[in-house]
Amino acid sequence: MTTTSKFAAHRMCVSLDWSANLQVLQKALYLSQAAHLVEHGEPLVNEHFHSTDVGPILPSVDQDLKGFGRRPVKNIFWFNRGLLDHAPEARTIDLIAERIKSRTPSREVGAWLVKLTHMDGGGWAKHYRPGGLGVVIPNRDILEHGKALLFQETRSAA
Repeated sequence: MTTTSKFAAHRMCVSLDWSANLQVLQKALYLSQAAHLVEHGEPLVNEHFHSTDVGPILPSVDQDLKGFGRRPVKNIFWFNRGLLDHAPEARTIDLIAERIKSRTPSREVGAWLVKLTHMDGGGWAKHYRPGGLGVVIPNRDILEHGKALLFQETRSAA
């Protein structure tokens, strides 16, 4: 089952204690999409990520939240309840959020997320065109990126 980009963005913001700026949020959602594709074989969100100069983005999330710039995103979502805690989508988002929150010092989170999302051969890197807009990153490439990240994590843990 997939969810909307707005529900996913809301859940990630809640899970990150409303501390993430738009770029951190977009990268966290991309990693959540990759993790969900690996774990469940289906996308987390019902919108395609695009490859841009700032990294992978969900266009609707970018449009709705770009006014925050580098400041933490605040709750401007129109709904009161987001994803239910037991939903697979919520669990995937919460897992990625916990990994992000475990990074210390927090000022290094952005660089770490760029390293993960901009990985050579990853979905973003395969489709990035400088200055390009609207370049879709196919879910199959995000899935392969997720598998590579999982393999990388497994190797470094051994």
